[in-house]
Amino acid sequence: MKKLLEVQNLTKIYSMGSIFSRTKITAVEDISFTVGEPEIFTLAGESGCGKTTTAKIILGFEEQTSGAVMYKDEPIKNLRRGDRNKVLREIQAVFQNPFSTFNPLRTVDSYFYETLINLKIASNRKEAEKKIAEKLQAVGLSFEEFSQRYPSEFSGGQLQRLSIARALLTDPSLIIADEPVSMVDASLRMSIVNLFKDLKERYDVSVIYITHDLTTAYYISDRMAVMFRGNIVEMGPAEEVLSNPKHPYTRLLRESVPEPDPEKQWTTRVHLAESEHEEYLQTGCKFVARCPLAMEKCRKLTPPHFEVNGTSVKCFLYE
Repeated sequence: MKKLLEVQNLTKIYSMGSIFSRTKITAVEDISFTVGEPEIFTLAGESGCGKTTTAKIILGFEEQTSGAVMYKDEPIKNLRRGDRNKVLREIQAVFQNPFSTFNPLRTVDSYFYETLINLKIASNRKEAEKKIAEKLQAVGLSFEEFSQRYPSEFSGGQLQRLSIARALLTDPSLIIADEPVSMVDASLRMSIVNLFKDLKERYDVSVIYITHDLTTAYYISDRMAVMFRGNIVEMGPAEEVLSNPKHPYTRLLRESVPEPDPEKQWTTRVHLAESEHEEYLQTGCKFVARCPLAMEKCRKLTPPHFEVNGTSVKCFLYE
């Protein structure tokens, strides 16, 4: 599979507190992964694990502290403005809340025309309408039900489809979808997930799918990385990672997915750090305060990644 995007040893550190008492929080710590062309690659984990920060760096909304993001073997950060703008046209985003994507006082179609005209994708309104109709059809909507309507006239599911259609206007190679189904009704979630799979097949679009929902991650992903406190703790083929999880944190996530079986009860005892802040600052393995299999070395040393059955696991259990 051809490599489309590569994240190399990416780190993002934030400074918090007053000028006299500053604390540094490592939101993303030395992570590396690649996204193939085409491929659906998932970043999974609980809130605050660094998934969205990683996405913001790739999109150019945040600047990394160290490391590099390579797109088609070129570092995005070092590109000249013209080349960088071209790359960012090829990398589009779909965000969590479809209601915040569009101004309630503007018609939705005005965003589409504005995008096409400003980026010189269409030279006139007729050409723009043809392009818009094509992308709407790709997400299961028609031009007639979309034209001259305000965001309040659409359901959440329709608005999320419109967000995806808008992202498709630039014919992107990569879509970064940050929790795209978390605010959509449960009955509509699989239709949105299926849409991303369909776009991959029909348009060769790669997707970075960001989620805390392991059910949709299992269904949609080719490969996935599980993140915890800024670290990738396990990465590999989605089926292997979720069917046979190796890192204790991935196991905990997997066990937390409810199953419709009254005979199965929660039996795992979870140890928590005194605060989430402590987990970011502690030395050694970030998961040590919660891990039922923690060893003494886990408190002092940062585990490297070990290759186990086609997956990469950041845990001393596989030393």
